[in-house]
Amino acid sequence: MTLSDELKWRGFVNQTTLDDVKRLDAQKFTFYWGVDPSADSMTVGHLAMAMMAKHFIKHGHQAVLLVGGATGMIGDPDGKAEERTLQTLDQITNNKNAIARQYKQLFSGLPFKLVDNYDWFKNMHYLEFLRDVGKHVPMRQMLGREFVQSRLGDNGSGISYAEFSYVLIQAYDFLYMHRTMGVDLQICGSDQWGNSIAGIDLIRRETGDETHVWSGPLIINPQTGRKFGKTEAGAVWLDFAKTSVTDFYQFWVNSDDAAVEHYLKIYTELTQDDISSIMQAQNADPSKRVAQFKLADEVTQLVHGAKAMLLAKNITSYLNGSLAIARASSAEIKQLRAEIPYVKVKTGDSMIDILVASGLASSKTNARQLLDSGSIYLNGTKTNQLVLSATDLTEKRALIRRGKAFKDSALIET
Repeated sequence: MTLSDELKWRGFVNQTTLDDVKRLDAQKFTFYWGVDPSADSMTVGHLAMAMMAKHFIKHGHQAVLLVGGATGMIGDPDGKAEERTLQTLDQITNNKNAIARQYKQLFSGLPFKLVDNYDWFKNMHYLEFLRDVGKHVPMRQMLGREFVQSRLGDNGSGISYAEFSYVLIQAYDFLYMHRTMGVDLQICGSDQWGNSIAGIDLIRRETGDETHVWSGPLIINPQTGRKFGKTEAGAVWLDFAKTSVTDFYQFWVNSDDAAVEHYLKIYTELTQDDISSIMQAQNADPSKRVAQFKLADEVTQLVHGAKAMLLAKNITSYLNGSLAIARASSAEIKQLRAEIPYVKVKTGDSMIDILVASGLASSKTNARQLLDSGSIYLNGTKTNQLVLSATDLTEKRALIRRGKAFKDSALIET
């Protein structure tokens, strides 16, 4: 499959300045993709664009991966209703190092050049920037940006000169890398289209050269209409300290049936035949969630490694009752205690008291209601019993769950 066909099949096509997408097959580009260090981790939104970049590399295009040490000092205002709070230099340095580590994990085994735009901005003087960059960017172009108009409107919060100038910094990145590294293509998410276009316009004005942009769509959950990767708890991060490996694994297991095939195409490198076979099994019995578990396996292994993936997979199996908790290793029990509430019990204890102590019920009245309504599961089996018996415990432990959500569980041990 050619790159242009693969990008179409996987859903990585949004907007491009290329007159013919087949140029991606006939011509080898040097492209760049960048992430600002606004946090000490990428999210699953960044991961989608990382997967798109991997396909470009695997089809022979040269990659420059940028950590935005300079742009991160300002922060992209596009899509933000209010001015960002500036980070300290120490925060930015820490975040840059974290993003670089994630680049190396995600692109392990593939050729790429890692750069930091702070390296070419740190010695640039203000007047030099105004002459070399600002002189070539029309104010009409900058004022016409939608986010600028919204921030300057009657109900807008206003915009500082620093954030207003962000697009100039990113545009110069493209110009600098074009001149020094031969970069002639920027790939990005659709939210970066305006900034990217400013780059190719600056290059044209400064050098007369033709460069291009390829953008992929933002990933949207079709069931909720929300940006994918946002949960009630917030963003889903690639750093296990911000989103635990088990939470990360279960995020994918909980994918909607209507969207899971799309996510398999975006977030894995499985082939067309692989995904077709998976979806046949999925459609034969959606209750088994074959596609969701395969998705979780693939993405978690990519981000966290095979060992962490297997641990998260087993913990999920204990929580949903498909594996008996008695089989759990000491390492798995330790991880379970870190993931869910842990309560010491003894045979004969009231289930109502256990539910309250674990936090699964807000009160004894609420606990009775949950038991009466069939919302409580003990070792994966629905129960309405009022007393914990010896047969409920195997290897002196059991799992109790409220409802269907895996995280609404507690480990109980004697």
